[in-house]
Amino acid sequence: MTYLILKYFHIISAILLFGTGLGSAFYKWMSDRSGNINHIAMTNKNVVLADWLFTTPTVIFQPLSGIWMASITGLPLSTPWIMYSLILYVIAGTCWLPVVYLQIKMQKMSNYALNHNTKLPKLYWKCAKLWFVLGLPAFVAMVLVVLLMTLKSTWFG
Repeated sequence: MTYLILKYFHIISAILLFGTGLGSAFYKWMSDRSGNINHIAMTNKNVVLADWLFTTPTVIFQPLSGIWMASITGLPLSTPWIMYSLILYVIAGTCWLPVVYLQIKMQKMSNYALNHNTKLPKLYWKCAKLWFVLGLPAFVAMVLVVLLMTLKSTWFG
């Protein structure tokens, strides 16, 4: 695979990662605010599905393709913008893994409430709050990764 083709897929993957993450966060937050259990349960189902279909593959592909491109161009991983990008990526991933667990847990709770015609438990709202709190640093870290990838040697000479 040529460098430019790999770079193209790396960029498309980053777009999918950002788009899915931001879109899922927006729709989940809005459905939770609505209080409509039908809407909440369906949105939780779709957020979990989107993570499996789009986020998980891109989370795997991003560092692999980035490291592959660095290898093709002869840049060591110790290059400052690459090293900081990888550190930020690990921070984002450290936040994302518990978010995935929380999403699945909230999906189950909302399905139970929907199927049994009950209110969402207090635990659901605690999980939703933690989901949001963990999502913020993950999102900021990924914004910084894209900034570092874009500016590269501009900042580091």
